[in-house]
Amino acid sequence: MRRAVAVGLCAAALAAVLTLPATGTRQGISVPPGFRVGTFARGLHDPTAMAYGPDGRIYVTQDGGSLAAIRRGTRQPAVLVRGLRTPLGLAWRGRQVFVSEQGRLERLTLRGGRLVDRRTILKGLPFGRHQQDSVVVAPGGKRLYLGSGSTCDACVEHDARSATVLSLRPDGSDLRVVARGLRNPYGLAFQPGSGRLYASVNGQDELDRKGDPEPAELVVVIRHGAFFGWPRCWPNARTLRLSGRCGGVARPAAYLEPHSSADGIAFWRGDLFVAEWGQYLSNRFGRRVVRVALRKNGTASRATTFASGFSHPLALLVDRRGGLLVADWGRGVVYRISRR
Repeated sequence: MRRAVAVGLCAAALAAVLTLPATGTRQGISVPPGFRVGTFARGLHDPTAMAYGPDGRIYVTQDGGSLAAIRRGTRQPAVLVRGLRTPLGLAWRGRQVFVSEQGRLERLTLRGGRLVDRRTILKGLPFGRHQQDSVVVAPGGKRLYLGSGSTCDACVEHDARSATVLSLRPDGSDLRVVARGLRNPYGLAFQPGSGRLYASVNGQDELDRKGDPEPAELVVVIRHGAFFGWPRCWPNARTLRLSGRCGGVARPAAYLEPHSSADGIAFWRGDLFVAEWGQYLSNRFGRRVVRVALRKNGTASRATTFASGFSHPLALLVDRRGGLLVADWGRGVVYRISRR
């Protein structure tokens, strides 16, 4: 999870993975020429996920255990649900909203502007060092996909649902393990057009050597039955290759900065964007939004820093006017980035 972070990337690997664009600054956030940034909403408390509801409002989960609704210009969000257990994922299917929490998945129904019929549709999932992360609805709406982080930094898990991406029906039945070996698959997003499911993955914390922080964070394409290596194989930040015992391990789509906590993801303007939450005790790495350009086969052609100057960006959402919304966990502000 984003809170288990260490030191970042050596200069050589950083140059290979990320290049910095020329930037202009608005309200402390730096963006490339041709873009602008403004404040969309404020007054949130550690926002973790965002999703549009059927009523046109944007719903936001907050780390302290609540679910709120916002609109453009909001200064005091409307809190609709309390008592959630560290909610990190949020997805709508019709008038039903799904919220992922520590060890469980809840479902609520929107009726008359209120969220009612609160039910736990999946419980008893393993959690520890990490927990259940993003939840998304598959195209067609017949299944949900859920990231389930490992209980440790590097260990042999005793529950097959740890360090995986899971799939289930909207009523909570037919739970399946889709992909394994994912230490903390935080962000999930389906690519428009291709239908590929992408995930951001937080790497291990204890592989660093002097002058060689390891491993890289990842973007992967989730395929049924795929194994992504954790804990016996990891993405080497120095060589940008897999290291360890890597037989049968699926290759990543993109390598990102080590220990930057690659979290919320979204597709915008044809590219994949990743929120890098960063580190608690250092401003050196992360704390930005990265743009990942993808080839037709789903792999990355390049990754660049797109926007910086955040405290701890965590959730991303494309708004209905064509802008990219970035929820800053550290400031309680949702920023909006758009073309000039």
